[in-house]
Amino acid sequence: MRDEGDADRRAAMRDEIVERCLPLADHVARRFSDRGEPFDDLLQVARIGVVNAVDRFDAERGASFLSFAVPTVMGEVRRHFRDSMWSIRVPRRAKETSLSISKASDELVQTLGRSPRPSEIAEHLDLPVDEVIDGLMARSAYHARSIDAEPDDEGRSIRETLGSDDERISQIDEFVTLRPALERLPDREREILSLRFFHAMSQSEIAAKVGISQMHVSRLLSRTLSSLRDELALDEQPSPDEAG
Repeated sequence: MRDEGDADRRAAMRDEIVERCLPLADHVARRFSDRGEPFDDLLQVARIGVVNAVDRFDAERGASFLSFAVPTVMGEVRRHFRDSMWSIRVPRRAKETSLSISKASDELVQTLGRSPRPSEIAEHLDLPVDEVIDGLMARSAYHARSIDAEPDDEGRSIRETLGSDDERISQIDEFVTLRPALERLPDREREILSLRFFHAMSQSEIAAKVGISQMHVSRLLSRTLSSLRDELALDEQPSPDEAG
């Protein structure tokens, strides 16, 4: 009966200590509450850390309970971020670096008075800059949203903000090749081409602007286009070295 009574008293004392330490869990959870995870979830994880700290604390080692409990609770929350919150698979090393970066950034902001550069974070953590950059990129993997998710403040879904293929990109090579040939044309022929194909003017409108007949405009267009086609065809033929 004595042993059962002692066990009951120890259990009651343990529960009382855990209850008194719950404000510590609240403090740690709030410290991590700006990283995208619901506060209630963080609070639950931090409270588990408090329970673990109470169960693992050894007073005979001489350290104070608080100096043992704080890193224990924070470690529990950091493991939660490392193992539970990533939307895509990220190497464990990158996860750990990401969490170190968050802590280092908070410290450096207070020291520098501004957001630190990757090189400054790397120096602070004694890590290569490339590893810090990988950690920064890994932080974006916490959450993933569907491109069909709810619209933003402007009423657009993510899908609606994505770019589309530009059909004119395929014409870039043609423009680059054509430009030197256009520059070699006489001024009048180059002006007529510009008015026809870049300003969408009709042959009669071009004739009135340039001061020649519409038939003359038609002949010049036909002759100029034929000349350009011949010149481009020559440019596309392989050189003797390439042909060999």
